[in-house]
Amino acid sequence: MTFEEDLSRIVESGADEACAGWLKAIEQEYGKIPLIFQRMAERPEVLVSHLLYKDSVTKTSPLGPKQIELTCLAVGAALKCPHCTGYHMQAALKMGASREEILETVLIAGLISNSSVLANAYRVIDDKLAKCVPCETQGIILDNSDE
Repeated sequence: MTFEEDLSRIVESGADEACAGWLKAIEQEYGKIPLIFQRMAERPEVLVSHLLYKDSVTKTSPLGPKQIELTCLAVGAALKCPHCTGYHMQAALKMGASREEILETVLIAGLISNSSVLANAYRVIDDKLAKCVPCETQGIILDNSDE
């Protein structure tokens, strides 16, 4: 179904019915409805907007469903969200991912997360040490010869 067809269906049926249909499809495909979708469904316009956005990204992606789920798994792992990690791991398995692909995805997510922590912290530290007011007031000279 195209984006325009989705919009027409929502307009014709209304947000409540569209929301119920999406939740049913999610449950049939993945076996359960994530809690965030359950809560968003309490305000159908919120869930409909979220799922329209999600579908517009994923349905037009050059990545296949398995790659999309592995990417979601990596992000969930990097953000330390056990619910996202577990849900997207199960979804990736349903899309044909192997145990090895899942473990590799998490390993790479951890690698990049670690690098992100270090890159961010080192930049903050370098910036703060370069302008160390207590050091200047106590007469401490910072060696900035690397710059």
